[in-house]
Amino acid sequence: MKPTSTNKYDEDYEVQYKAHWDHLQATLNEENIEGFRIEFLDMHPYDQAIFFKDQSKKTRLQIYAYLSPEEIAEIMENIELEDSELFFSEMDPRFASMVFAEMPADDAVDILNELNKDKVASFLTIMDKEAADEIKQLLHYEEKTAGSIMTTEYVAIFKAQTTKQAMTQLKEDAPDAETIYYLYVLDEDKRLVGVVSLRDLIIAEEDELIADIMSEKIVAVSVGKDQEEVAQMMRDYDFLAVPVVDFQDHLLGIITVDDILDVMEAEASEDYTKLAGVSEGHKPDDTAVISARKRLPWLIILLFLGMFTASLIGQFEETLDQVAMLAIFIPLIAGMAGNTGTQALAVAVRGLATGEYGKQNKLKLVMREAGTGFITGSVCGIVITIVIFLWKSDLFLGMLVGISIMATLVVATLSGSLIPLLMDRFKIDPAVASGPFITTINDIISILIYFGMATAFMGLLL
Repeated sequence: MKPTSTNKYDEDYEVQYKAHWDHLQATLNEENIEGFRIEFLDMHPYDQAIFFKDQSKKTRLQIYAYLSPEEIAEIMENIELEDSELFFSEMDPRFASMVFAEMPADDAVDILNELNKDKVASFLTIMDKEAADEIKQLLHYEEKTAGSIMTTEYVAIFKAQTTKQAMTQLKEDAPDAETIYYLYVLDEDKRLVGVVSLRDLIIAEEDELIADIMSEKIVAVSVGKDQEEVAQMMRDYDFLAVPVVDFQDHLLGIITVDDILDVMEAEASEDYTKLAGVSEGHKPDDTAVISARKRLPWLIILLFLGMFTASLIGQFEETLDQVAMLAIFIPLIAGMAGNTGTQALAVAVRGLATGEYGKQNKLKLVMREAGTGFITGSVCGIVITIVIFLWKSDLFLGMLVGISIMATLVVATLSGSLIPLLMDRFKIDPAVASGPFITTINDIISILIYFGMATAFMGLLL
């Protein structure tokens, strides 16, 4: 649904949009093929995808019958990856293979990677040989690498060509190319040696050689490079596209900015699920059993860590027996430790995910978080000391809880920043240092600090 607005122009647009939507629905109900095609194909592909997803299975089958594979392919390019599997399973296999053939190869590969191998083999067998060969080539690359997200639909020219020859070739190749803003220049051995922008090509004289106008300052990525690193590089350089090469600099494909946006969204979603202590991303059609299976691994681990925390409190049973008042403040101290640790974790994981932290910046992060923990801990410690003194008329109990909170917040903040940095150091995804995990670890640390201090100064509490 589109958001509502108080702006009169937006309100008018909403009315028109809904009226168009209702009329389009009516053409389907009336089985008015020509009317539906005129109305539907006049819409932006994104709006087509939204309308398509909103329909029942019966109506979607009707739409498959009314549109060509090429037209359905354009819709599928605007559908979220997790929904694509359902829609392709609804289609006739031969029709689905024709849709795959019409899609950009990299987008088709992304969807096929979500299907089981038997279905993939079936689609590739039915598919047009040229399209199937192109998709098979991309399917061989390891998932989440540059090779797996690149497209082979680009414009490549040779440095010995003239600009007139290159322009003629561009006109021939442009309809099938993912982007034409960059033309990649190859030598006689088909190695990438330069790049020419569309602007440079247009303003050059017709008889100029490509070798004379190309830029030799090429930034390319290897086919095995991690997709997250490619995303960071394209963000840093503000590229619309980046070439992908093998170890001998042969041009294999290009990665465009729209693919990188998908990567960034996928990586952010993956990090979020890990931070929440979920092993895999959830899909809208997951059953309760599937959702539970995805969440249980972390919960079982945290259950045992929680049991360890409980047994740790049991070690201080004598202290609790003598000063029962200490038990009141356990949730307070443990909660504060978990909260501040999660905050530090979020800052560290985000910085690592965006590539903001080099060696010096990592040290700066740790020092900053230590300082932050000390300041926040001191302020919270002073506040709780005053509150407990006014509440219980016991200055030492207030000081004990206040100092415990200060020490706990410093340690919790440091652990929240250090643990993901250490994981990154050992090539482990720092996002697996999830919020629940950090919270439980900090619970253990806070209990040790609190009861350790209480036991040491028991004489002053009695």
